[in-house]
Amino acid sequence: MTDYGRPFAGSIKTVEDEWIDYNGHFNMAYYGVLFDRTCDEAFELVGLGPDYLRSGGSFFTLEAHTTYIRELHAGDRVRVTVQLLDHDSKRLHYVQEMSHAEEGWLSATMEAICMHVDMNAKKSAPFPDDIQSRITAMQEAHANLPVPPQVGHKIGIIRK
Repeated sequence: MTDYGRPFAGSIKTVEDEWIDYNGHFNMAYYGVLFDRTCDEAFELVGLGPDYLRSGGSFFTLEAHTTYIRELHAGDRVRVTVQLLDHDSKRLHYVQEMSHAEEGWLSATMEAICMHVDMNAKKSAPFPDDIQSRITAMQEAHANLPVPPQVGHKIGIIRK
């Protein structure tokens, strides 16, 4: 039995030198790379790994919102977690947190919704029953976890 009682913690990843931009910052595009790689690790737990994808099913991101909190630098090691917030027969709503692996401070969050797709029919489709049951188990286990305050934020200019 998989322990879904806490957010999934992906493998530790390292900010690569090539990911630093002309401002000397970890470029925003590569935050997405690290979030995506960890999402792949987490989704494999519910049966949506490479073997499943070869069967003709997949999932596409419909929307994502990244919040940058504290800068990372080349060589920093990071840990990314995935917390399932909600799901239905075709979609997953989740949040990821990226933290410095050694010091523990939060660097960024990414909230997203993805859709299950039948690649043969080229349209959205319900998750297979066995995968849906694992998704349900994960979401039920994550239901009592604290939700990061960045979840649900609306983007816009705050006027005083």
